[in-house]
Amino acid sequence: MSDHNPECLFCKILAGEIPADIIYESDSAIAFRDINPQAPTHALVIPRKHIATINDIDVADQAIVGSLFSAAREIAAAEGLEDDGYRAVMNCNEAAGQTVFHIHLHLLGGRALAWPPG
Repeated sequence: MSDHNPECLFCKILAGEIPADIIYESDSAIAFRDINPQAPTHALVIPRKHIATINDIDVADQAIVGSLFSAAREIAAAEGLEDDGYRAVMNCNEAAGQTVFHIHLHLLGGRALAWPPG
């Protein structure tokens, strides 16, 4: 698995080729605000390593994936979402709504979220 895919939108954001409103950075992940937000807070948390889908996560990637959830927790705290609640979700493949094939955790909050989602 390559650490970078030159055709990937999110890899281009990581490389600084495409601007993004980055709100979090660590050695393994970054987060930025979604350009089409579905809630008052809608951030995308992505690994620095290119992993196309959840199906492509390897055992060696467990710490990287865990870091996405740690980042989401930190962002939720910074955005004041801890008490009211928030949603952290990943989509896998097109039928589930994945449109960028670089795994990413959606962090949504700031309003009541319906269940089940669309």
